[in-house]
Amino acid sequence: MDIVVRAVLMFFLILLLTRIVGRRELSSLQPFDLVLLIVIGDLVQQGVTQSDYSFTGLMIAAGTIAILQTIVSWFGFRSDKVGLVIEGEPIVVVQDGRCLDANLRRERIEEAEVRESAREQGIGALDEIAWGILETSGKFSFIKKQD
Repeated sequence: MDIVVRAVLMFFLILLLTRIVGRRELSSLQPFDLVLLIVIGDLVQQGVTQSDYSFTGLMIAAGTIAILQTIVSWFGFRSDKVGLVIEGEPIVVVQDGRCLDANLRRERIEEAEVRESAREQGIGALDEIAWGILETSGKFSFIKKQD
């Protein structure tokens, strides 16, 4: 039972941390970030199972996290408010060719990142963009202005 309680607490801690870190950071992992995630995974495992390295402990911890993920996902699907808390919402970062500085600051994004993403999608200048949206996945979507 102790493993279940620690797994539940760790699940919600990780959920909170991913919301705090921000969607853009999670979508563009650098090599250091990947190593850091591996280290965090090991620390989480140690915190959840402590010195229990048995297969039963593994099944209890993994099963608890899988069940929690299913429950949270179901509630997010059934309730718009819960879904908003868990997934967030898309944020407009470019409107009529201009970056919205308040939204960029809120998401800790530099204008250079927006320009780079626009170029990757074949858009040469921000002036060509009607709407630039930071999706909940951390990716940018751009809608070009109509000619």
